[in-house]
Amino acid sequence: MSPRLIPTGKAQPETLESRARAAYLGLALGDALGATVEFMTPAEIRHKHGMHDRIIGGGWLRLKPGHVTDDTTMALALGEAMLEAGADFSALHAARAFDRWMAGKPVDIGNTVRHGILRFRRTGETAMPYDEQAGGNGACMRVLPVALASVGEDDALLERACLAQAHVTHHQDQSDAATLCVARMVRDAVLGADIGDLHHHCVAPLIAAHPAFAFRGRRQENPSGYVVDTLRAVLQALFEHDDFEPTLVDVVNRGGDADTTGAISGMIAGALYGEASLPERWLRALDPAVRACCIVQAEALLRCPPMGEAITASTVSL
Repeated sequence: MSPRLIPTGKAQPETLESRARAAYLGLALGDALGATVEFMTPAEIRHKHGMHDRIIGGGWLRLKPGHVTDDTTMALALGEAMLEAGADFSALHAARAFDRWMAGKPVDIGNTVRHGILRFRRTGETAMPYDEQAGGNGACMRVLPVALASVGEDDALLERACLAQAHVTHHQDQSDAATLCVARMVRDAVLGADIGDLHHHCVAPLIAAHPAFAFRGRRQENPSGYVVDTLRAVLQALFEHDDFEPTLVDVVNRGGDADTTGAISGMIAGALYGEASLPERWLRALDPAVRACCIVQAEALLRCPPMGEAITASTVSL
């Protein structure tokens, strides 16, 4: 079955696959690169690493070189659930996937993510109540599978799928808006959009609706897990550079939640600049099992059947 296409005139099927692979590999590369300096300040990074630009592991999680964190493994868990469910994918499939993921004792897990999964275990409810304080970046960091599965589909389907997976753990306006924006940026870049297109069609509407995301001006350093800080750092790095590697090096050297800013920047920049832009030394350093999973899922998600009306929040009796 051929990938579904939107007739942009920019991307051919083989290019779609390459950009999808680059997006998934970019997510993992940014995660692995940023994990080394997560929770460090820019000054601490400079003192210890100079300009951090190598995938060497370590960091507060004491990772082996090339290993990744929850950013990548949650995305892979979501992607697996989407492929298994196909057209029947719903919030319940996402919740069960996240539950299995947490049961596997991941190397790291955010408090909001943990709270949402535990609530699902207790109640069977797959949508958290709205919480103004739940504006973390956990729903945004794992959204890549939705973006790839939605290539060629209408925007309403992408929105339903994004929010269904997001609300399992995060239900807050800024989290929703950032998650949708990133998914649209990846989808459009896979289809051949350039950085100007992404600003016009994805970023400008986000800022018009939520001015806190405006990213021009003061450099966002030491970004927290608050999704506004995260996306401001990501957008600054994306729009200040014109290739994959300098974008990723810039954003992770800002410190803070660097594995997540690296992961989100990596998925967008990978889709924008393609496989040829991914540094070979980083690909060699990436955990081979993770690299293989990213490639397989990227290609499979482009070919999964269109998701249907089941993409809604749902409850299961426990």
